[in-house]
Amino acid sequence: MMHLLADSSGLWNTLGSDLTIDLHIGEGFTAIVNFMQAHFDLFFTIVAAIISFVADHLTTFFNWLPAPVIFIALALLALWRVSWQFALFVLVALYVVIGMDLWPETMDTLGLVLAATLAALGVGLPLGVLMAKSDAVRAVARPILDFMQTLPAFVYLIPAVIFFGTGRVPGVIATVIFSMPPAVRLMNIGIRHVPVENVEAGKAFGCNGLQLLWRVELPLALPSIMAGINQTIMLALSMVVIASMIGAGGLGDPVLAGIQQLRLGIGFQGGLGVVILAIILDRLTQSFGDRKRGDGLFTRLKALFTRSASDDGNTHSKKAA
Repeated sequence: MMHLLADSSGLWNTLGSDLTIDLHIGEGFTAIVNFMQAHFDLFFTIVAAIISFVADHLTTFFNWLPAPVIFIALALLALWRVSWQFALFVLVALYVVIGMDLWPETMDTLGLVLAATLAALGVGLPLGVLMAKSDAVRAVARPILDFMQTLPAFVYLIPAVIFFGTGRVPGVIATVIFSMPPAVRLMNIGIRHVPVENVEAGKAFGCNGLQLLWRVELPLALPSIMAGINQTIMLALSMVVIASMIGAGGLGDPVLAGIQQLRLGIGFQGGLGVVILAIILDRLTQSFGDRKRGDGLFTRLKALFTRSASDDGNTHSKKAA
């Protein structure tokens, strides 16, 4: 029995070695990268300059703003869009960030996340519109998006370093590529799920294609679009931390230092800063996708002033009578 198993195993190994084909995928990828480096150097230089300009100015701006200004701005935004309880949480959470001495790193991360999100949405949202309008574009883009979403996050650092070196720019570019797919997918889904009767009504009122998109489809698809923006921001935040391995900076630095130096406290503080920033950005962006949120405060104020104006009018009319 053992001889039969050994013979069958040897036969299988022989057949397997004969049938195996070396695909040279790695060599092909290297050839593509070398070709792009040789012929698209100007393009990569322009992209790096634009990304560097936006990211540097955003991080500089947030670090220039006094901390109390950011406290008040985010608290008022939370009060308007979510609730007073969340506004109180924002104040306490930001105070915790300052207490951990991570304010500059948090502002750097916020600037990098916003820069990457703007770039990802600038490419992803128009692509999502094209997917919604063309089945051919959708058929081509879907497998590419599937590949982008299943590729491990660390792999995105390789081409970013090859084309742009190390530092903030390759970190932002890797973040853009990693965080773009949700914006594309949910823009496509939102527009495709707009009720047909609304589209027909828009056409009946004489809307052309662009007017139909801006006045009918995008407003009705807003919850789906905002969900895509929310997921893009969350993925960008997670990738910015990973991009600290190539010098992107921000809150990823204390996390990376905690891993490299086995310093649990520093790593935990950096992770807590990421969690705080993620919660604030997540709740705020979610609120913009819900039409009912954020209206209560202004509705009450409008009702209050309207009531006051009507009361004054009634008083004047009574006096005149």
